[in-house]
Amino acid sequence: MDSESDQQPTRPDRLFTGGERPYDPEDLVMATGHDPTPERIERARALMEEEGPQVIERYLP
Repeated sequence: MDSESDQQPTRPDRLFTGGERPYDPEDLVMATGHDPTPERIERARALMEEEGPQVIERYLP
């Protein structure tokens, strides 16, 4: 018989959100649900410079 711990889903040791790890402007565009275009990438780059890396947090589930 399986032990209870064998039946539990495994979890990663550490969970990360977007502001904790580096990401590119293209990643920010895709997190918003859009395809990366040069204009969107430039807007994302400017937003990242203005608001910092935590800006992606508002788009992540």
